[in-house]
Amino acid sequence: MSLIEAFILGIVQGLTEFLPVSSSGHIELAKAILGTEVEEDVLFTVILHGATVLSTLVIYFQEIKKLIIEGVQPKWNDSKQYILFLVVSMIPVFFVGMFFKDTLENIFFGNILAVGIALLFTGALLSFTYLSRDFGAKITWSSAIVMGIAQAIAVIPGISRSGSTIATGLLMGVKKEEATRFSFLMVLAPIMGANLLELLKFDPSQSSSLSWPVIIVGFITAFVSGVIACKWMIKLVKKGKLIYFAIYCLLVGTAAIVLSLI
Repeated sequence: MSLIEAFILGIVQGLTEFLPVSSSGHIELAKAILGTEVEEDVLFTVILHGATVLSTLVIYFQEIKKLIIEGVQPKWNDSKQYILFLVVSMIPVFFVGMFFKDTLENIFFGNILAVGIALLFTGALLSFTYLSRDFGAKITWSSAIVMGIAQAIAVIPGISRSGSTIATGLLMGVKKEEATRFSFLMVLAPIMGANLLELLKFDPSQSSSLSWPVIIVGFITAFVSGVIACKWMIKLVKKGKLIYFAIYCLLVGTAAIVLSLI
């Protein structure tokens, strides 16, 4: 893998992890365009995901710090309840990851047609948020479960994790800022857990094409673009601008389908 490829893939991962356009779908499209066989570089994938996790930790440092401090206190409080909401939201994606991850990867890996169809689904879901109304509600057991199911479905490349979880939260009347925060926090443990499993299965011989400059460039670009995208996404949700990403997903999804048929 070249430095330019690492730079591009890092930016794609960082931006699309937070923007509602599907990071996995765009990574597949980027690999197809660049002709990069990064599927064998498990370490590189883990590094990119680690960079985006760090982006979330930086943006939501104060909120996470509060949850940890209040979560270890003996008395019941809102932070403990919020942590339970996060745990409940992770159950569906844990189930899908444990039993269907390999099957889904085999179906969608390199399948630009399937990714294009999934992007159309993302675009349609984001379009519905244009009609949603912000009732200013907080996260509840029902919204945590539904957003968790949306996150599990988003394991499919082309279906945006942030887009589907934020959209379902908004459609359930959750306050815009709260839906965004919960969406970004609920993915931390699943990503770190998935990366840990990948590292446990990691065979160093599979990353012979990686060099330290490639690793560093990929990490830095993914982290910086992730911080920018996270901040940008928070502002966009507040302003109700998701419709533009709906149009984008519909256009890219259509282009991917056409490309796959040519």
